[in-house]
Amino acid sequence: MAAAYAGYLSKCCHVFRRSTLPKCNILPSIFARVTRGQRNAAVTSHSQLGTTIEGACSLTRKSGGSARLATLMAALSLFGSSESKEEELILLLKKAKLSIAKGELEAASSFLHAAAVIAQQERHRAAIIYTYSQMANLAYVQGQLLEAEKLFKAAMSYMLADGMPQDDNAFVEMSLKLAAMYAQQNKPELAEHGFRFCLETLEAKVQKLQETPAHQLTEEEEILRKDTRLLLGLCLDSRARYLASTRRLSGAADDYSKALEISAQEQGPHHHQTLVLMSDLSTILDMQGRHDDALALIRQAVDAGRASGHQDLHILLANMAAILLHAGCRDDGMRLFHEALSLAQAAKDEEAVRHILQGLERTTENTETRPEQEGAEPRVT
Repeated sequence: MAAAYAGYLSKCCHVFRRSTLPKCNILPSIFARVTRGQRNAAVTSHSQLGTTIEGACSLTRKSGGSARLATLMAALSLFGSSESKEEELILLLKKAKLSIAKGELEAASSFLHAAAVIAQQERHRAAIIYTYSQMANLAYVQGQLLEAEKLFKAAMSYMLADGMPQDDNAFVEMSLKLAAMYAQQNKPELAEHGFRFCLETLEAKVQKLQETPAHQLTEEEEILRKDTRLLLGLCLDSRARYLASTRRLSGAADDYSKALEISAQEQGPHHHQTLVLMSDLSTILDMQGRHDDALALIRQAVDAGRASGHQDLHILLANMAAILLHAGCRDDGMRLFHEALSLAQAAKDEEAVRHILQGLERTTENTETRPEQEGAEPRVT
């Protein structure tokens, strides 16, 4: 599989000559949370309220942008460039990071392009990889998928040329981003090939890491073990969304179940991502007609979300409302829809407000156009 994937990459992007410079693995973690208006449209909830395939990568351990930039700064000194160029490059990257934090994406793009030019001129291999990956993430958020694809592939080519193994988590993260983009672009063969590569690579890596008893692992090995399992969970989550969007519900349910197990074990049963996965899995179960199983699971997620102050409680409530309606519990479903609407409005989540209102409208229309038979419970399809 790895050899086949490398062959595929070699056809799609330039392969650069191997560098004699030291390897520096400073790639940023998988996409930072994408703005709500740019969430993926894959069908993973009745109200279309699921997070994007790569939106929140909270299944992956985040080292933080500052730490990654600090690592890059340390690496720059290894290349012996002029102090003025090094300072200019670092300043541009800091400005880009600040602009992204402010939501000024066009400005961030300009700073990153200027940094890329300097990195190329000075042949800073680590800086090139870092800058390209940041530019690719930014292009993705802006919906420029073809540009993002080119940049990810260029960064991956540099990584391979520097001798990075294909089972390195940084390389797998890039591969996952490409697979998810292909899924969005309705390129099933490429998407499924990419997902398969990521999953098979990580499963083999996890199995190898688990051969050593936990008490014998060094701190670094334990971090790698956890990071790898969480990345595997993210891959399963991503493929589940893709499978759900193509109505392969059995496969989606299986992937969601495995991702949920990993998140619960590594991050805890009440972690934000664990509750999101419970909600997503409950939606798939409901779509399969397993309303009782779905309701039990989403109720558990909502109860935990209320107790922990989950930031997307309104989304969990909206999903539970839809499941209640499908189970014939119209009054409870409508009550939760209205509660979800109030919370979404308070959170200023305009996309969620729009979808909840659409759900309420559809429910009202179905009730008005389909008079209930005496003794029959109302159901919404």
